[in-house]
Parts: sequence; C-alpha cells; structure tokens
Amino acid sequence: MTSRPATSSPHPFVPWYVALGQRIATLWVVKMIGTTVGISGFFVVYFWVMHNPPSEPMVMPLTRLDHWVGVSDDAMVLYGSLWFYISLAPAFAKDKAELWACARDAAIMAAVGLVVFWLFPTTVPVFAVDWAQYPALQFLKATDVGGNAFPSLHVAFAVLTAVLLERQLRSVQAPTWLRVLNLLWAFGIVYSTLATRQHVLLDVLGGTLLAAAVSWAGTTRDWLVWTEA
Repeated sequence: MTSRPATSSPHPFVPWYVALGQRIATLWVVKMIGTTVGISGFFVVYFWVMHNPPSEPMVMPLTRLDHWVGVSDDAMVLYGSLWFYISLAPAFAKDKAELWACARDAAIMAAVGLVVFWLFPTTVPVFAVDWAQYPALQFLKATDVGGNAFPSLHVAFAVLTAVLLERQLRSVQAPTWLRVLNLLWAFGIVYSTLATRQHVLLDVLGGTLLAAAVSWAGTTRDWLVWTEA
C-alpha cells in the first residue's frame, strides 16, 4: 500500500499578531489619510453645531448614578484616548470592503448624532465643581463647554469601535485577554464621560443605543448584500 503525499492546507495558519500586522499594512496610506480627514471634519461640524444652537439647549437631568460617580482628573486620559481607540477599527480593516463598512457606519452615526444636536440642543448641568482642583480637566472644560450632550457621540464611537474590534480580533483568533482588553478600554471611555462631567447617564444610554442601532443596521445590510452576491 502506497502512502499519499502530504498536501498543504489552502489556508495555512497565521498567528493573530501577524494577521493584525498584515491588516494594518493593507491600504495604510488610505486609512491614515481617511481617518485624519474624517476626525478633523467631524470636529469642525461638531463645534459649529455646539456654538450655534438654533434654540436654547435643554439641560439634561441627573440620576443617582451621576451623583455616585466622582469627578476624576485621571479620567481625562481615558477620555482623550477615544481618538486613538477609534482609529484601530479602520487600521485593522482587511480590505476595501471592510474599510468602507467602518467608514460608512461611523459617518452615519455621526450624521444622526449631529442632526439630533441641531434639532434638539442639549447641555449638561452646571456642576458645583471647582475645576481649578482638576488641572487636566480645565482645558477640556474651556474647549468643550458641555453642549451636544444627548446622545453622547463619545460613547457611541467607543461602543461601535468595541463591536468592530471584537469582530476583527475574533476573525484572527486573537487571545481572550486581548478581546477582554478591548471591552475594558471601551468601558473605561464610557466611564470617563461621567467622571469628567462631560455627559450624564442619559447621554451615555442614548449614545449606546445609537451605536447598537447603527451596528445592527450595518451588519444586516452587509449580510443581505453578501447573500445576494
């Protein structure tokens, strides 16, 4: 009896860190320029809407959780980390289709949030806090005056990114600790919106629901396109 020659697998195993490196290297110039332009353009519109509300903004009510979460100067690090965090999902896109899906969902979510800000202006309450005791937060309070409160796009972007990264990490068989780190990072950003007093709980819930709706709609749309192809 003769033995059959060994055949190589059509899809050889690639370590997760190598797979992520390959994803980053794919279309990296487009990703870098697109992410920079996208974030910059968003900020321009965001601050214009915040400083030019068509009517008097409604002050968002507080809940028990808002009183329970203390102000934290250190939370500014987590709060600011969002803008690096959200760049990871497009950076890990494996091809043009996945990159487009990331950009599409982020753009839709931003557009919905900005329209809500314009039609229904909101702001956080004036908190009885001596901001001089929190130097890291003083700059934030001077630039972002607490408008455009509901829904929190800070939270929405964090939640959407967590969902996208979870899919990407799972697809390359990343270890559990890395996937848990992704979720903890997103949770830390959500927490920071309360600890910096940039948002209240109702803003957080609104941002979470917005991200969930956009993520669900995007997944459903992509699935329908795939089944029809």
